[in-house]
Amino acid sequence: MSGVRYVNRELSWLAFNDRVLQLAAEPGIPLLERAKFCAITATNLDEFFQVRVAALKDQIEAGIDRPSPDGRTPAQTLSEVGHSVLELIDRIDSVFVDHLVPELREAGVDIISWADVTVDERELLDGWFEERVFPVLTPLAVDPGHPFPYISDLALSLAVNVADPETGDRRFARLKVPKLFPRLVQLSPGRFLPVEQLIAAKLDRLFVGMIIEDWAPFRVSRNADLTLEEEEADDLLEAVEMELRRRRFNKAVRLEVSHDIGAEVLELLVRELDLTMDDVTFHRSPLDLSCLWELLDLERPDLKDEAWTPVTAGRIIAAEETDRPIFDVMRHRALMVHHPYESFTSSVEAFISQAADDPKVQSIKMTLYRAGGDSGIIRSLMRAAERGVQVAVLVELKARFDEANNVQWARQLERSGVHVVYGMVGLKTHSKVALVVRDDGDQLRRYVHIGTGNYNAKTARVYEDIGVLTCSPDIGDDAAQLFNHLTGYSRSDDYQNLLVAPRDLRRQLVDLIEHEASFGPDGHITLKCNSIADDEMIETLYAASAAGTRIDLIVRGICCLRAGVPGLSENIRARSILGRHLEHSRIYRFGHGNVVHGERLPGVMSDSVYLIGSADLMPRNLNRRVEVMVPIQHARHTAALDQALEFALADDIVRWELQPDDTWARCGAQNSFQPHSQERMYRWTVDQQLAGRA
Repeated sequence: MSGVRYVNRELSWLAFNDRVLQLAAEPGIPLLERAKFCAITATNLDEFFQVRVAALKDQIEAGIDRPSPDGRTPAQTLSEVGHSVLELIDRIDSVFVDHLVPELREAGVDIISWADVTVDERELLDGWFEERVFPVLTPLAVDPGHPFPYISDLALSLAVNVADPETGDRRFARLKVPKLFPRLVQLSPGRFLPVEQLIAAKLDRLFVGMIIEDWAPFRVSRNADLTLEEEEADDLLEAVEMELRRRRFNKAVRLEVSHDIGAEVLELLVRELDLTMDDVTFHRSPLDLSCLWELLDLERPDLKDEAWTPVTAGRIIAAEETDRPIFDVMRHRALMVHHPYESFTSSVEAFISQAADDPKVQSIKMTLYRAGGDSGIIRSLMRAAERGVQVAVLVELKARFDEANNVQWARQLERSGVHVVYGMVGLKTHSKVALVVRDDGDQLRRYVHIGTGNYNAKTARVYEDIGVLTCSPDIGDDAAQLFNHLTGYSRSDDYQNLLVAPRDLRRQLVDLIEHEASFGPDGHITLKCNSIADDEMIETLYAASAAGTRIDLIVRGICCLRAGVPGLSENIRARSILGRHLEHSRIYRFGHGNVVHGERLPGVMSDSVYLIGSADLMPRNLNRRVEVMVPIQHARHTAALDQALEFALADDIVRWELQPDDTWARCGAQNSFQPHSQERMYRWTVDQQLAGRA
């Protein structure tokens, strides 16, 4: 029966990426934003191969044929994934080549081929090539004296076949396209040439005296997983650095080529990369469409979304006007902030920055999962440590694709005197928690931030997330206990307010769902998250549906639960909301959740339970990560969460709804991307601030 109760995780992810691609074809979205969604689709697909397809291949190679909860073996899943990926690539090519390119051209943004370059443009390109490009190109020949070169992960390359006109000898060469210059060479305002076409047109400068028979772009995806034996590592930081170096040489899992590649070159690449033809994808679009991000730099506001300026909470503004610190605001009453509608800079960043400079602050503790590149928060932490504040930071070195960045930050933090720890053996620390201890004169107080998103100012401008800044003694006690557990050897982790994985969160969520189900048709569960893939959670929701409890799911990405299926989930509806901001917050609302098994949920006094935090409903979040959820209790804050959920569940907004046949149907206005829940949320937030009720 398992096969009819669950959607396959990998196929559900591909369906999500297809929804992202649909945004690239939405007529109501400005053209450059549509190009951005095309880039996001391509980048998402890269990661899918690096992680999920690579994992399936590893399982097959290891002889694992145990079915996943949906009933498919790894081999069966890989086969279906292969078919779905080919269909997705066909749709990407259609959206980009057949629709976006001509529509952009009509709007004055032209991505051309070498054949379209004018005589004057060629003269300019000749000079730029000789001065900037030619000196850094390194052709690598393959012959008895030169083995096939190593092809790094996701590097764009040219495969070139050349012949010696005197001897008739034919040779293959690989030419890497460096990332030292723009991928899209701007010839004039709004006119671009992919740089690989320029390089291909100048191959005679690299293979002097040889005949260029043919050339083709190609790209390789490799397994991106780190293989860490944490228990055996004397120094986790050094172990991660070593594995990052080794990862460059991981097995190839995909070969991307142009649709018109020659058979001889293709056969050589497949053979030398130890792949099969099933691992090859053919593209009419330029390889690696992430280059379309470069178009967002154009000064074409008519082709972009209207800018939404984040607002600053009224209570923070009032404090700034009277030169009071954010600690005064938090001490008076907890503050909830909703990014990017509300400013991350004036709230969370200001909290850490003020703590770094405040002589009353005695210690700062934080978890860092993805801090980003130029991080103001990390600079504040280093500044605090340098002036003598006790600063402890848990840097998660195993945050996928941010490992190298986090290693660099860990080194810099340590040099500044910060106490850096690297998480717990066998677990990733995914929670978003900051704790500041301050001497307020009358007593020491703990000031805490707990959120759904990373401490990353860049992503905070485009990811939708929620955080709470509080001086609650109870939450402060729990946060202190959490850090003692994470950074030391404390075995005491009996939290009175926070819900923490992997210790208790799974059990507590199951209890909350089952308790709500005991109210039958009077019960109501609303879960907003990124993914639902945990079979125990899904079965618990199915049981609640069978009891007549109404369940609303707002799931951006993977959803292995089947919705609206008679006899299984007829009281469950699931929708996905995509738009200009990445829906990233987790909000869990239970209508009658304050008492479970005869006991009031710790820290919750109202009839309903509202939780926000870092955990999705996936096995990795509930079993193998340190996650934190915090109850939200203040009436204004719960009302704001109700409003956010109301906008997301409205019947007239643009959204995708999961059908009983497991397909996602786009709903709402068909020729417009309005109304949209995100715009309604932004306008409401602005109105609240203007009305002085923030």
